[in-house]
Amino acid sequence: MRDTRKAPVETGHAGSSTLERRPTIRDVARTAGVSYGTVSRYLNGGKNVGKASALAITDAIDRTGFRRNRHARSLATGRAMTVAFLLTEPQDRLFGDPNYPILLRALTGALAERGYALVLMTAAADDERARAVEFAAGGHVDAVILVSSHSGDPIIAELIAAGVPTISCGRPVGWESTIASVSADDRGGARAAVEHLVAQGCRAIGVITGPLDLGGAVDRLSGYRDALEAAGIAFDSTLVAEGDWTLDSGRTAAARLARGDLDGLFVSNDMMAAGAVAALRAAGRRVPQDVRVVGFDDTGLAATCDPPLSSVRQPFAAISREMARLLCDGAELRPGAVRLDTELVIRGSSA
Repeated sequence: MRDTRKAPVETGHAGSSTLERRPTIRDVARTAGVSYGTVSRYLNGGKNVGKASALAITDAIDRTGFRRNRHARSLATGRAMTVAFLLTEPQDRLFGDPNYPILLRALTGALAERGYALVLMTAAADDERARAVEFAAGGHVDAVILVSSHSGDPIIAELIAAGVPTISCGRPVGWESTIASVSADDRGGARAAVEHLVAQGCRAIGVITGPLDLGGAVDRLSGYRDALEAAGIAFDSTLVAEGDWTLDSGRTAAARLARGDLDGLFVSNDMMAAGAVAALRAAGRRVPQDVRVVGFDDTGLAATCDPPLSSVRQPFAAISREMARLLCDGAELRPGAVRLDTELVIRGSSA
């Protein structure tokens, strides 16, 4: 069994023995039986540190109770040790949409594992955008994670012009070859959702999209069309309605689509799907007996809907870990897209 007792540390000068000195890197090195330099390399990314030494250092950190001093590390490395979470949506969306808190929590944990803190900013209005770019360019953060990047928004160009390393959570429309991005496989996930509806016997399948100036919304619409084409079902533009990710927009869109022959509905996020289910019921259409419904994201909302909502699960934790790795592991942040697999979770709304 691992000995988790803390190694003794020196106390302060006479008269201050009640204040225990905080463990240092040298305490960790002495406890692990390695050099100060080896511990320093381990704490700064682990380069040229053997597996045995790394395990000994990890054990010594536990035993001594050592916590890295982020300010001191910042001075030593010339880094702020901070990353900005920059949401280009109004502030009320931050906690009104269940995706953002999930992503924020996952990113905070993934970055903390590498000794980085996360700063939250929103930039929907011009003045907010200007302040955000000025803050990021002022050396307060090492990089920006851009969330919900709309086509035509000048913020990416401004961040690039200011020399701020930037990574997009989601496909950055128009900037795919310019900056790095990490996202779920939106197109593949949507295709799987509609294939499931087809397999359940649906033929008049509607779709409620997200805002079509967002890469994820465009890709989910493409996946919907892919599945229809593969099934030999003609695309019908009258079965397409655009929403804005909110409950009310899902309700409004579904009310427009709730015609007599509609028997399946793919909705591009769970929030709109919940609104859609309510609208279908108000129109006298039962879910799933008359219309089968599948959402996207698989947030906690999906399981609590009535009936429980089938949904495409986004790998938020994996997306967060990948962005943290790209930002913090020392290599230059290069343009390119990382797509992570989704999973279709089938529940009562489409079964």
